[in-house]
Amino acid sequence: MRVRREYRDRDATEVEVLDALVDRPEDGMTVFELRSHADVSIHDMEGALESLKEDELIDVDHKGDRTVIKPADHVVPDVEEAGEDRSFYEELRERLPF
Repeated sequence: MRVRREYRDRDATEVEVLDALVDRPEDGMTVFELRSHADVSIHDMEGALESLKEDELIDVDHKGDRTVIKPADHVVPDVEEAGEDRSFYEELRERLPF
């Protein structure tokens, strides 16, 4: 899934991080999980997370010794909106059984 359209005009690293997070809005991701889903350097990710936190686009939950990052609710697209940004290939792949 991709982040809402109004948040796609941000820095490419920030958009990649948000795209990874909206795939798991309920569970969130640790920094290590996020690093494996977003193809960015740890240095770039650190800056992106800082900026996203400042702009209140992510939430950070500290659960014991584990820190989980989740997208803010207003960043996650609705089901109808999520279908708008899909490519022709994604639509075809969903409709045809592979």
